[in-house]
Amino acid sequence: MTAVACTEADDAAADTSTSGSPSAPADDANPPADDGSDAGGTEAGDALALLAELEVAAEDRTGYDRDLFDHWSSQGNNCNTREAVLARDGQDVETDDQCRATAGTWESVYDGETWTDAADLDIDHVVPLAEAWDSGADTWTDEEREAFANDLDGPQLLAVTSSVNRAKGDKDPAEWMPPLESYHCTYAADWIQVKHDYGLAVDQDEHDALTGILESC
Repeated sequence: MTAVACTEADDAAADTSTSGSPSAPADDANPPADDGSDAGGTEAGDALALLAELEVAAEDRTGYDRDLFDHWSSQGNNCNTREAVLARDGQDVETDDQCRATAGTWESVYDGETWTDAADLDIDHVVPLAEAWDSGADTWTDEEREAFANDLDGPQLLAVTSSVNRAKGDKDPAEWMPPLESYHCTYAADWIQVKHDYGLAVDQDEHDALTGILESC
């Protein structure tokens, strides 16, 4: 079996005044819930507090190119980032000598579907690469963009149903939310966590949508 294809939709595809370089993800970054349950009151409150700290700014995609984010970097032992996420997010995952997943079970938290073929999965950037560019990553170095695109420590990368990921494209939460409504609170909290970790801005519609989601959690 070959590894999952990488397309602009795997992104889930800036205002130049937005604050620039990303910081390393916080050690206490909230990981996505394994069962798709909602964030709950405490997590929602924490996410709203982080949201209040984000700059609200207009977005600008001028100059964006997906290739400016070197993604699926080597993680050692013949594995790249995509393969590492498949191994992390699956159950009973088996791989060949090239680290490609040949067996396993994966539950997509976005829609609750379960898959046994890695070809049915994409690796989603929770905050898409294009969205990151729009909201501050245009000022980063190549190395900083590569770190963002391959972040295995925070909630930025998830193995999800490919068709759902491609429906998301590069949309923000004002334009798209996961089909599984019980995951909305976790998704909103994770989105904010990633943006906060990397010093990215939000636009007004995005801010208002996130606020509305979390206030209902």
